[in-house]
Amino acid sequence: MKADAYGNHSAEDIAAAVRARSVRAVEVVAACLARIGRVEPTLSAFVEVWGEEAVRWAGVVDARVDAGEWLPLAGVPIGVKGRQGLRTADALVAAGCVPVGATSVPGPGTAWQTWGLGAYGRTVNPWRADRTPGGSSAGSAAAVAAGLVPLATGADGAGSVRIPAAWCGVHGLKTTNGRLPSRDRTGLTAAGVLTRSAADAAAYWRAVSGDAPQARTPASGPAPVTAVWSADLGFAEVDAGVTAVAYSAVGRLAAAGVVRLAPGDVRLEDPGPAWLALRTPGSDTAVARAVREENDRRLAGVFAEAELLLTPVTPNTPHGHEGPGDRYSTALTWAFNLSGHPAVSIPAGFGPDGCPVGLQLVARHGAEPSLLATATAAEHRAGLRARPARLP
Repeated sequence: MKADAYGNHSAEDIAAAVRARSVRAVEVVAACLARIGRVEPTLSAFVEVWGEEAVRWAGVVDARVDAGEWLPLAGVPIGVKGRQGLRTADALVAAGCVPVGATSVPGPGTAWQTWGLGAYGRTVNPWRADRTPGGSSAGSAAAVAAGLVPLATGADGAGSVRIPAAWCGVHGLKTTNGRLPSRDRTGLTAAGVLTRSAADAAAYWRAVSGDAPQARTPASGPAPVTAVWSADLGFAEVDAGVTAVAYSAVGRLAAAGVVRLAPGDVRLEDPGPAWLALRTPGSDTAVARAVREENDRRLAGVFAEAELLLTPVTPNTPHGHEGPGDRYSTALTWAFNLSGHPAVSIPAGFGPDGCPVGLQLVARHGAEPSLLATATAAEHRAGLRARPARLP
């Protein structure tokens, strides 16, 4: 497998080829490392690359396949978020994944958590080097978008998977809070993943959750799911251009029969002050608890009538490396860290600045399989799929 061809393959394609022995895991990893070596000086998506270790791990995968072991993600190179990310990748390694390096996270002094600091400096957005990829799973999103790895882990405490997924034009899944292990004592952070395809995100979910594969749906696809659209959740100030791209994607979903739009006026309390209070030691959390309870009540009403809530992922487009100014890119995401609902960012299109825009799909607690099934249908039936980024 050559480095040029490697970047075009999904995790599921790679695993199928390795299981069939039409390609060896060590060959896949060699192609991955070659692509990283070529692109990293420009992208800076990794803080560490584990070349020799990755080749050894790939050899172990080949030996497991030769011994007749069925590995759902055999030989798939993955990036893990940050230097400590390998601690949370056990289920993926057991499924046959090969960690190739630690992806970049924000460096010291980046209070807004919107960019990453890799081995070559600040991580750049693969679509525009003068823009940030988002954060804090910055390197994971950039590495996936640029074809360095088909899958990378993330952690989402306020939008840290969904925001970089949106700004890099890939898929980003935030799981139901508490469903998978997390070291965050506040309970706001949930495990997640960044992939170029919804099917790969579903494969990740099966590997880490133990869920059985879903039965394949007919070619015509499943019946449309009921969804409610909200441009601002009742409180956020969202750029008109972002709203237009996201709502156009909703129209494509409806036209393709993926969703059936239902009327609804979603108005939540601004979760920002509550989120900040819960994350700030010594803060009075009484008001935060009141906001959380009220929003939980309102969201329960939404999900009593609809299976999905659709919003833009961010209120703004990717900002420059100097920072976001006084805007919270988390305005539309952190409500669901407070509430715990699973959510996924899917590619919605591109804004006038040439950068990707994401559409957020939020589902009921524990509804990851149906959420990912809708994301897969959006990809195949409505054409809302990741495109190759512009880096060489």
